[in-house]
Amino acid sequence: MSEEIKLIEVKEDILADNTKLAKQLRDKLRKEKTFLLNLMASPGAGKTSLVIQTIRNLKEKLRIGVMEADIDSMVDAEKVAQEGIESIHILTGVFCHMDATMVKSGLDAMDTDSLDLVILENVGNLVCPAEFETGAIKNAMILSVPEGDDKPLKYPLMFSVCHALVINKVDYLSLSNFDVKKCRERVLKINPDIKIFEVSCQTGEGIDQWVDWLHEEVKSI
Repeated sequence: MSEEIKLIEVKEDILADNTKLAKQLRDKLRKEKTFLLNLMASPGAGKTSLVIQTIRNLKEKLRIGVMEADIDSMVDAEKVAQEGIESIHILTGVFCHMDATMVKSGLDAMDTDSLDLVILENVGNLVCPAEFETGAIKNAMILSVPEGDDKPLKYPLMFSVCHALVINKVDYLSLSNFDVKKCRERVLKINPDIKIFEVSCQTGEGIDQWVDWLHEEVKSI
């Protein structure tokens, strides 16, 4: 029993240290006028596709950098680099999330003074990334239509910590039983202040609303 209590204390200490560092990073970024967006989602939900659409729509207005976090492989980082912006790859190994220490390492490798927006594409996962603060100014997540409209019921923490939800792959709606209205109701019950966008990275539908919101958020920092 004493060993179990000790393990809980260690975990609390780690989370407390991470939260403290995250606040320091956030304060530093605000002073530098650099907006860090933490983008989270399941594998295959369309994180990289949304990042690329965001870059293409905002690179003439904002100086953008991207941090790609993956357990393995540089595939996503290479795709982003092809868009002509600075891309940092963070190999997390066995870790299924990014924390403030990892983010600081990535930011230290970038010239954040010359960037308006840094997008962190977190590890594909709806559980662990929601538990660790990264120092981001805002958190956003993607829920794709093929995943189903019941995910807010299964992963409430993820929906509660995010400022924006992108419902992606709406071009699949006619092929699925995904109920957008029901999904919205479930999400807003968890987080009444969250912004919800319905998009298709494939057709471009709804992308304008997403990038307009993000652009305004960056300008307001």
